[in-house]
Amino acid sequence: MKINPLFLLLFAFCTTVFTACKNEEPEPDGPSLTLEFDNRVGAQKLVLGTTPYKNDFGEEFSVTTLNYFISNVSLKKTDGTVIKFPDQYFLIRQADSETWEPKLKNVPEGDYSEVSFMVGVDSLKSASPIAGRTGVLDTYAYGEDNMWWGWNSGYIFFKFEGTSPVVPANGAGLRPFQYHVGGYGGYTNQAPNNIRTVTLPLNGTATVRKSISPTIHFVVNLHKFFNSTTALKLQETKSVHDPSVAAPLANNYVNMFTVDHIHND
Repeated sequence: MKINPLFLLLFAFCTTVFTACKNEEPEPDGPSLTLEFDNRVGAQKLVLGTTPYKNDFGEEFSVTTLNYFISNVSLKKTDGTVIKFPDQYFLIRQADSETWEPKLKNVPEGDYSEVSFMVGVDSLKSASPIAGRTGVLDTYAYGEDNMWWGWNSGYIFFKFEGTSPVVPANGAGLRPFQYHVGGYGGYTNQAPNNIRTVTLPLNGTATVRKSISPTIHFVVNLHKFFNSTTALKLQETKSVHDPSVAAPLANNYVNMFTVDHIHND
């Protein structure tokens, strides 16, 4: 039987189009895992405003702002396999309760015993074209609650602000403190790098299945910000904005995070 060459060409074209279309179909969403960040000062829940707290040095303070980025989460299975989630970025803002429990999407089924994450935004993403930085990485996403310095300094990884009676009064008679930590190594010039990574055992197992999306409940204790690897007294240091002197603060806040418990619901 003689086959028309035009028919063969048309058949090949249709097969190619069908295959291409099939490959572009999105993968169905897998199970999720919630990362719950419970900000506290010692045993007290953190409440923004005038609620008084005390650090380990007996200095009284109240908190008006607490924001921090979480990124580059990875989970280790009980068999040692590590699953990475490099493209999911979260901004925890104490002023917005909807940010306290971000969901890690498309988590493969398995039993997980360890979690790791970055406090901040990695250098690759910080230096990437602005068109690719969307969601919480959109520098206009938070209005006046600015979390971005500029091209060479990048994102403010950690912002902690408040007032304290031990801080000297400013010209307006107010006693504010401000700690802004950033610095990913620089884009056009070498700059300080204050990216820090937290790695914690789960002290249990997070069981991910199609019907089970666990929650890892972290307690984030601001006491550790003032007193961990470095003693930070409000009376002596009321403000830090320069990445070149912020490393001791980053080394302190990386120790604020502990895993309190897991919900396998």
